[in-house]
Amino acid sequence: MKTSKNITVIGAGFSGLAASALLAKQGHNVTLLEKNDQTGGRCREFKKDGFMFDMGPSWYWMPDVFERYFALFNKSVTDFYQLKRLDPSYRVFFKDNVSMDIPSSLQGIYDLFEQHEKGSSAKLKKFLASAEYKYEKAMSEFVFKPGKSLTEFAKWSVVSSIFKIKLFSPISKEIRSNFKNPYLQQLLEFPVLFLGAKPEETPALYSLMNYADMVLGTWYPMGGMSKIPQAMTQLALEQGVNIQLNQTVTSFTYHDKLISGVETKNGSFKTDAVVGAADYHHIEKEFLKDKATYHEAYWEKRKLAPSCLIYYIGVSKKIKNLLHHNLFFDADFNKHASEIYDKPKWPENPLFYVCAPSVTDESVAPAGHENLFILIPVSTNIDETPEIKEHYFNLVIDRIEKQTGEKFKDQIIVKESFAKKDFIQDYNSFKGNAYGLANTLRQTAILKPKMHNKSIKNLVFAGQLTVPGPGVPPALISGEIAAKEINNYLEKFSK
Repeated sequence: MKTSKNITVIGAGFSGLAASALLAKQGHNVTLLEKNDQTGGRCREFKKDGFMFDMGPSWYWMPDVFERYFALFNKSVTDFYQLKRLDPSYRVFFKDNVSMDIPSSLQGIYDLFEQHEKGSSAKLKKFLASAEYKYEKAMSEFVFKPGKSLTEFAKWSVVSSIFKIKLFSPISKEIRSNFKNPYLQQLLEFPVLFLGAKPEETPALYSLMNYADMVLGTWYPMGGMSKIPQAMTQLALEQGVNIQLNQTVTSFTYHDKLISGVETKNGSFKTDAVVGAADYHHIEKEFLKDKATYHEAYWEKRKLAPSCLIYYIGVSKKIKNLLHHNLFFDADFNKHASEIYDKPKWPENPLFYVCAPSVTDESVAPAGHENLFILIPVSTNIDETPEIKEHYFNLVIDRIEKQTGEKFKDQIIVKESFAKKDFIQDYNSFKGNAYGLANTLRQTAILKPKMHNKSIKNLVFAGQLTVPGPGVPPALISGEIAAKEINNYLEKFSK
């Protein structure tokens, strides 16, 4: 009979929620510690004056990952929230008053490409067929591995696929060799820009994101993205997880080179194993210190995904010509990317993203009002001031008004912001990053920070700074992998 152990999970984001529920399902006594007053990590929500704002993630891609997770508990997402597929998936505003609505149907996308570049639809079919292969290979052979060593990928089926998935070639080369229209190029490259690297530095493997976008579709959980962590929280509670909010971890206690206790400002928790699902760098620097696997010199050399300047806006009118998701690419794509990664500075004329969930969901705003979430990706090597935030607020509002032909600045009744300093304050985020490590070749798979500490055997990390990487589905998967690794350790420990 398996002996239940006391397990402490630090951080109630997607990875922490996933790991805690799965470990509790195995019969362990699981305590989940969260420094904030609600679960969800970056996917928290806040309410003001009748508006409900999702604070972070807003794109629901890879629905199969969520279904797979809930199925581990003999549940479905429909047991917790209702999904709606968006059609069009999103709108892209380009220069010269050009805009594109991306249909939800593949045939509609093929027609759109053909409209802008003759012969491109046939190339897109081949491109997406390759992307589908990468997606299926990634999900079956790569993503659910703990990233300990190359031996995990030693099967011939994996080795033989390395060159087919173009792991060593940049995605920009694959895209630009097939498509010449600059609008189509930007359309295919945009997912990786928001995942943390320039297209010319991102492996072509990540065209799997185009498959997720165009084939699997863009969805929305009615009630907001926060419905997902709320569902995962309910599931964790059903499994018996003890969720402790407002618990800021202050230190670890050790016995025989194992963590034996987790100390917080409000108490002490004895433990047989720990899942570090909070910021990896923060845990190492603050709690492990000389026991850390990676020291400051290592972290300083990591290439980070961007931080973000976010605005949460409530408008006392409906705004025409906005869809649920809107990409404002009416500025120089390459220049903004360079201002993030090459010569970090506040962008002169940034690309940005606008989510208007009230277009789809009446529950997130008062009747006749609009809920706007505006995000500008920016470098982690710059700091905001109130004056800077006000400058970019006016800049993006002016551009939205220009592109939509709709004046609404005077009707803004709620205005809040979130930026680098807030990422650090609320999430202990390394350098205020929003998405973890950039998805460059040198920071992929086994080249990411390891889930296991080099000397402390009962500690496993999870989340966006380790495998499989940034984004909501990868974070959820990371929690599942961490739970398996803790179980493996405890099985060896109990023998």
